[in-house]
Amino acid sequence: MSNVPSTRSFILAAAAVLAAAAVFAVQFAQAQYRTPKQVPGVRPCPKLEGSRRIEEFNRPAVEILVKMNVDVDGAPNAYGPPGKKALDIDAHARAPKESEHPGAIVGYMTEYEGGPPTKQGPHDPYPGYFVSQTDFADLSNKRMEDPRRYVDAARINYLVQGRVAKQTGVALGDFATVYSCRTGRTAFAIVGDSGNESGAEGSLALVQNLGYPIKDGVEDSVDDREIVIHYFPKSNPTKQFFHTQQELDAAALKLGLKK
Repeated sequence: MSNVPSTRSFILAAAAVLAAAAVFAVQFAQAQYRTPKQVPGVRPCPKLEGSRRIEEFNRPAVEILVKMNVDVDGAPNAYGPPGKKALDIDAHARAPKESEHPGAIVGYMTEYEGGPPTKQGPHDPYPGYFVSQTDFADLSNKRMEDPRRYVDAARINYLVQGRVAKQTGVALGDFATVYSCRTGRTAFAIVGDSGNESGAEGSLALVQNLGYPIKDGVEDSVDDREIVIHYFPKSNPTKQFFHTQQELDAAALKLGLKK
């Protein structure tokens, strides 16, 4: 009987050590994500609650400060059936509860309304995966089920058109510059999708190019208001479509935008 208290104490002590180790692991992982390497001379975030009209690069612009959820729509491996590793989960491909049609599939194409997903064929980038769409599309590509018709979230910097953008004349395809007050990085982007009225959503490629170590759309996001967006209304009147970020960057520079 004399060994019982010491055994119990040992078990409790071991449990406490394991619990402390688990807490440390979580805190370390959060720190790794939430504190990307700082860059000397990072500009602070503007003190901005709503939006404001500005002029930049001799063009009218609209400035907002937002958090940023990650959008993977348009990537050919965004969504797929069970057993295929995709960039996001099916729940994120559905309209939220507060939307007009809660639960409706919005992240990928279906054969008909309420029907099965449209799957990519053998000559598409990811055969068997679902065809994920964006509202901005390559109108010269008439094959609706071609995943290359849509803006690839894994390769192209894009923003989701929000209420402020629409109210100030920013259309799908228009250009923007996006700056992180945390990392000090700036990127060129286009308005490539819609569906988030806050405008606090950008493609996976965009958040990665801003310096955030985010790998997919499953869980991670930029949780603090540290992303500065400058929209440029009516900056892409011909609805030029971009298949690579290099093409987009070249067009932005030609327009007179700067990082």
